[in-house]
Amino acid sequence: MVLDCILLVLLMPIGQWLATGADDPLCIRRGMAQGATSMKYVVAIVKPFKLDEVRDALMRIGVQGLTVTESKGYGRQRGHTEIYRGAEYTVNFVPKLKVEVAVRSDQVDTVIDAISGAAKTGQIGDGKIFAFDLEQVVRIRTGEAGNDAL
Repeated sequence: MVLDCILLVLLMPIGQWLATGADDPLCIRRGMAQGATSMKYVVAIVKPFKLDEVRDALMRIGVQGLTVTESKGYGRQRGHTEIYRGAEYTVNFVPKLKVEVAVRSDQVDTVIDAISGAAKTGQIGDGKIFAFDLEQVVRIRTGEAGNDAL
C-alpha cells in the first residue's frame, strides 16, 4: 500500500500534489489528501415484513435515503418447504429485501446497530449486513460530491 502511494506521488504532477494540501506524500490515497472524509455503502438483507421497522430505525438516526430491492436467496436455512393444496413443495430461494444506504464512515456502526436491532427476530433467516468502502458519490441534480452528496 505504501509503495502504491509513493508511486502515485511520483507520477502526480507537482502542482496537483500541492493542490491536495497534503503535508506528507505518503498520506495520499487514490488522489485524496489526508483528512479527506470517507464513506461506506451498507447493504442489508432482511425479511420483507421487517422493512417498516428498519426504515423507521434508519430515519430515527438521521439516514435520509435508502434503496430497497426485492430479492430471493438462501443462507444456512437452505430454503424451506410449504404445503399448497395438499402437496409439499420445496422453496429453495426465500424471498428477502435488500436495503442499501450510503453513509459517512463515522455513521456506519450506528447504522449497522439500527438495522440489526430492527430486523432481528431471533429466528433463522434474519439476514445479513455488509459494509463496503465507497469511493465517490455525486448528486446528479446539483453536482455535489462526497459526503455533501449524501
